[in-house]
Amino acid sequence: MTPHPLSSPSRILLVEDNPADVRLAQEALAEEGVATDLAVVRDGVEALAYLRREDPYATSPRPDLILLDLNLPRKDGRAVLAEIKEDAELRRIPVIVLSSSRAARDVSRCYGLHANCYIAKPVQLQQFVDVVRKIQEFWLQTAELPDGPYLRPGGSYGGALAS
Repeated sequence: MTPHPLSSPSRILLVEDNPADVRLAQEALAEEGVATDLAVVRDGVEALAYLRREDPYATSPRPDLILLDLNLPRKDGRAVLAEIKEDAELRRIPVIVLSSSRAARDVSRCYGLHANCYIAKPVQLQQFVDVVRKIQEFWLQTAELPDGPYLRPGGSYGGALAS
């Protein structure tokens, strides 16, 4: 398969505080051989600063896709998800919740906050790699993602696209 034409490489923001899960995601993405630019932030406050291009992320590109853990320090993933989906400049970026929680209330709440997808993190190494591969395959190679200046560095979100 070839990378999605939206951008090459595709940009992914991984919001994850567990270094082992970060490493696994990096390895899984590299293993697939699809060009990705992975940015990693370790907590919810840092994630929002990155997405809003606040210091020290003023020149960071907007991601094509966000992988969001729920249990984060400083600001949890539920609060981050809510802020992303309430923000006219950020809400169209697909957010995939990738959490160790399998609790029905977490799944329901995340979809209520307009998560694009909820995936429980597998415990086994190979299963985790497979999940990341499938995310990349579907979201970056199969799905049509929104395109526009709001996803490009220095761009702004046009009012005509607001929903």
